[in-house]
Amino acid sequence: MPIQQPSNQIKLTNVSIVRLKKGGKRFEIACYKNKVQEWRTGIETNIDDVLQISNVFLNVSKGEVAKSGDLQKAFGTTDITNIVAEILKKGEVQVGEKEREHDLSSMRKEIATVVAEKCVDPSTQTSYPIGMIEKAMAEAGFSVKPNKTAKSQVSECIKLLQSQSKLPIQRARMRVRVTVPKTDFDKLREKLLEGTEKVESEATGDTDWEAVLLIDPGQLRVINELLRKESKGRGRVETLAFTATANSQ
Repeated sequence: MPIQQPSNQIKLTNVSIVRLKKGGKRFEIACYKNKVQEWRTGIETNIDDVLQISNVFLNVSKGEVAKSGDLQKAFGTTDITNIVAEILKKGEVQVGEKEREHDLSSMRKEIATVVAEKCVDPSTQTSYPIGMIEKAMAEAGFSVKPNKTAKSQVSECIKLLQSQSKLPIQRARMRVRVTVPKTDFDKLREKLLEGTEKVESEATGDTDWEAVLLIDPGQLRVINELLRKESKGRGRVETLAFTATANSQ
């Protein structure tokens, strides 16, 4: 429901209310949805683009503006910009129940989508439908954390699905091409293949040994570090597919 300011009947839509209790009173500001987080992370620096109304309220929904005396007592100043900055930094973002449910549902769908992109059925090496991933998330008791990004919750979700759901699931493998000088072949081949799930091809030329490997994504850092230390920059690794499966070419 749009929030109205009685003095001029301005309708506020797409609003986020940030609330801070201080000096025995509750102070509120009306901000654009999503701009509060951008301000807190430094993406947005213009405070005028964060606020819907450049004022401090005791109650935004009723249009009840905070009095100068209340501001002075609580914040030690009546400077609106400084007060708003403090509320933005320390205040709680108020979200309606329906909006919260919608946001959590959207984030859950986003997490499930990324999991579906990154994981496969181990027996068929094919991706699962997003709906099946969402059902497994519910079965595993996965709880969306609204204060974290969807991307940052994907790894935790995959681990929980692997341990708590009945859905057989593994991360899709990464396909890479590794090339090392022939002179380094003997000392590096065995180490490079230790963390490899499958050698799709390998060939030794006049000067280089080259192999196409299917690896767990976590092994890419291991291979890079091995080449850096053992091959002194003469070897290289190239990513051919970020979410390869054992059956894909």
